[in-house]
Amino acid sequence: MGAPDFWDDKERAQAINQELNDIKGSVDKYKALATQADDLEALWELAKESPADISEEDVKTELAKLSEDMRSLELEVLLSGEYDANNAYLELHAGAGGTEAQDWTQMLLRMYGRWAERHGFSVETVDLLPGDEAGVKSATLFIRGHNAYGYLKSEKGVHRLVRISPFDANARRHTSFSACDIMPEIEDAKEVEVNMDDVRVDTYRSSGAGGQHINKTSSAVRMTHIPTGIVVQCQNERSQIQNREVCLRMLRAKLFELEEKKKEEERAKLEGVQQKIEWGSQIRSYVFQPYTMVKDHRTNCETGNVQAVMDGEIDSFIEAYLTARANHEI
Repeated sequence: MGAPDFWDDKERAQAINQELNDIKGSVDKYKALATQADDLEALWELAKESPADISEEDVKTELAKLSEDMRSLELEVLLSGEYDANNAYLELHAGAGGTEAQDWTQMLLRMYGRWAERHGFSVETVDLLPGDEAGVKSATLFIRGHNAYGYLKSEKGVHRLVRISPFDANARRHTSFSACDIMPEIEDAKEVEVNMDDVRVDTYRSSGAGGQHINKTSSAVRMTHIPTGIVVQCQNERSQIQNREVCLRMLRAKLFELEEKKKEEERAKLEGVQQKIEWGSQIRSYVFQPYTMVKDHRTNCETGNVQAVMDGEIDSFIEAYLTARANHEI
């Protein structure tokens, strides 16, 4: 960073600076934990010497806090993949079922937004297609923050809801599905090369809110990668140029994901894995009625507190998935 030409390429310099800050943050967390452990040991010694001044409950409270902080750091250690530290794109697509599935997709959209807030991540809506009567048909979020992709990659797959539908006059129980897709932001164009001769670019007027400029000009952009059939679109930015840039980043992310899928399937063949690898497989069920339960079918992690999960408390599922992956259990 002290080199005279370091800031000549501002984007690269900012990326290096951010990486340095992320590493420094992890080191600071470790140092803070070490200090916390030393302080707890000293507190325990004082409690044994002066039980009237420091109770056993005080020590237990501090121990519980230390354990929680250690689990958080252990979770970060599991995020050692090449792109785990990157920002992430999160896509949701309502399954068959009309309004019920679209409402479920909007509920998941809120859940991930609340989760991101809890972790101090910023969330941008890249694209959103409203439902016919309620909810959303599809949505794309850009979640910016250290390890965003590493955490969220556990959410990829189909999420199943079972509840008594508020849209059914006969109050019958319905099952709805929504597919979640997670991709890392690929900042370096050299990592995933895109031949623009293979890409068809269409422009159209934005269908969402955003003022006269957005709605009266063809600022929204859709890109179709002809060899693979991958389609990405963005209508969030005010200018067509900005939307093109976002689309190109999303296209790189999807092409990266496609290559990763091929590698995963090849690795499964070599390891003799019997079950079929499907990125669209059902991963989690959310049951609202007749009982309350959220269960991850990959790890068997479950909870009866459905409301907390829908408010963004999904770290237990993420931790269980990352731990199982690290232990080669899934």
